[in-house]
Amino acid sequence: MSQIDWVVMVFAMIAIPSFGLWRGRRNRRDINDYLLASKSMPWYAMGLSIMATQASAITFIATTGQAYVDGMRFVQFYFGLPIAMVILAATAVPIFHKAGVYTAYEYLERRFDAKTRALTSVVFLVSRGMAAGIAIYAPAIVMSSIFGWPDRITTLIIGLVCVVYTTTGGIPAVTWSDVLQMSVIFSGLILALVTVISLMPHGVGFGDAVYLAGAVGKLNVVDLKLDWNNRYNVWSGLFGGTFLFLGYFGCDQSQVQRFLTGKSVAQSRLSLLFNAMAKVPMQFFILFVGAMVFVFYLFNQPPLLFQKDAMKALAKQPGFTQVQTDFDGAFARRERAARSLNAARKAGNAVALDTATADYRAAQHDTDIARAAAIHLYQKSEGQSGFSDTNYIFLSFVTKYFPIGFVGLVIAVIFTAAMSSSSGELNSLAAVSVMDIYRRHFKPNASDRHYLLASRVFTALWGTWAVAFAQYARHLGSLVEAVNQVGSFFYPVMLGTFTLGFFFPRVRGGAAFWALLIGEATIVACAIFTKIAFLWYNVIGAVVVVIFGVVISILRPPDNVEREIA
Repeated sequence: MSQIDWVVMVFAMIAIPSFGLWRGRRNRRDINDYLLASKSMPWYAMGLSIMATQASAITFIATTGQAYVDGMRFVQFYFGLPIAMVILAATAVPIFHKAGVYTAYEYLERRFDAKTRALTSVVFLVSRGMAAGIAIYAPAIVMSSIFGWPDRITTLIIGLVCVVYTTTGGIPAVTWSDVLQMSVIFSGLILALVTVISLMPHGVGFGDAVYLAGAVGKLNVVDLKLDWNNRYNVWSGLFGGTFLFLGYFGCDQSQVQRFLTGKSVAQSRLSLLFNAMAKVPMQFFILFVGAMVFVFYLFNQPPLLFQKDAMKALAKQPGFTQVQTDFDGAFARRERAARSLNAARKAGNAVALDTATADYRAAQHDTDIARAAAIHLYQKSEGQSGFSDTNYIFLSFVTKYFPIGFVGLVIAVIFTAAMSSSSGELNSLAAVSVMDIYRRHFKPNASDRHYLLASRVFTALWGTWAVAFAQYARHLGSLVEAVNQVGSFFYPVMLGTFTLGFFFPRVRGGAAFWALLIGEATIVACAIFTKIAFLWYNVIGAVVVVIFGVVISILRPPDNVEREIA
């Protein structure tokens, strides 16, 4: 990078967390300040923080690459989000506020019993602990792509920064940093789209780029076919996505903690409804940037593999020359076909347009085959399978083609997004560790100062765990899919348990406890013995928990009257 890029990157990375620490400086006195910001947050701060926690570095690194490789059909994954936000605003927000809890799982003991609270807390800690590691690994891709730094060093640095920042400022610093960070993110997204369009060759405008992307299925936003094995279609998005987001935003402490900081129920509801309106357009925009990057590479030859280390290893293999030659030829044919299609479209010749479209699609198919052959050769040489360089595509484009100064801004966006999401996750992990495990079972009557110190210690411990798990994330392929697959194993059973608590007053603690275990076993069985797309795990798991919770309650009448939240 140039010196200007370094200055821009360092300034942004210092300014954003510093703003959060300064803005939340008055909210660090006790455990209520540290974990809930004394319930002082306005709706816009909560809304942007909720969005920022989910919009991690994974969003910008992996989602753009996902569109390049697989088109924009991934946006269907978010179709259920607005539905989930409306449901949660009407149900979970007033229930949690009325309960006056620090964590979502504290409610479960009041409604059921201590073992149900503990089990659900452990489920959260396992799932969010893994997700935090994946989030911290994302910036390692940036540094290895730009500087060739080992990912172990990068994850260690990011993890250390997040721990120091989170332990110092708590949830107030995290939330206010998110507000500024989202402003930078939106600016970076607009900049990325403007830049990629401006770099198109002469004669290829915005409309032409959209047409070329659509002609080979990169704008496949809606798929109406019901296919249980297809990860992304309207039905998996509307049903599986709705259940996933109900579980994520309504049961995951990293999100619940955000709207628990609200000044009132109305403010917390507004924060969720803001996300209902803004999240899908934002994801559409990010995916669209990835589709435009694909069009750019129609006229500028991409590398065989976008991951530099993998490309270096591939170049040493005996069959590399033939693979590279095949790819060069396929790219040349695709470029000619794309230019011919663009010319035929402008000329308005229907016959020529049909012929050019067929040639263009055939050339794209040949390019895909050549690239697949390169990946196969690399995997064979390394003795591994499942290689994916999706996470490196957008970064490769940014670092090679963006103007001076802009590279630094985009890298800063990615790093601050990683710090924001990771810090929020570490804070929520610490909250559950202290309030639901440590205080409840080990040290119930300590001072407020003691719990504040314990929160900071647990933040450091979870930061250490996240750095360690990040070393495994390199084997997970597309990070944006990996983090949602992890969630789909755990959120459904939490959602089912809270559903029993909210809407089935006759269900008792023992029934909820065993139903949760049965639901988790069902999800694992689906993953091992079926090919059902992971989004459907969210529907299956939640429904199984509710059904078994009700059935067990009917078969095992309680000895005493069930407790309810007043």
